Amino acid sequence: MPDSLMYQQDHFVVLETNQPEQFLTPTELLEKLKNTLKQLIIKDLPPDLQKFDTLEAQAQYLIDTTCELDIAPGQYLQWYAVRLEK
Repeated sequence: MPDSLMYQQDHFVVLETNQPEQFLTPTELLEKLKNTLKQLIIKDLPPDLQKFDTLEAQAQYLIDTTCELDIAPGQYLQWYAVRLEK
């Protein structure tokens, strides 16, 4: 039986094009994704995101289902759950 600690998402490491890595809490990542999505043109969103009415729902869907968002050609935003303590 897997340990429930394996599924905790207390922190994320975030990687962006030409930026140093950042460690964010789930709330901070949600805000970062919402701000990023706000800057994208609706037609440029992946089809599975277009079905959501709010930025909050879109951002939460990304956190729950994937770990990368292509922002523009050659630009990316990636996030991975990490555990910072031993």
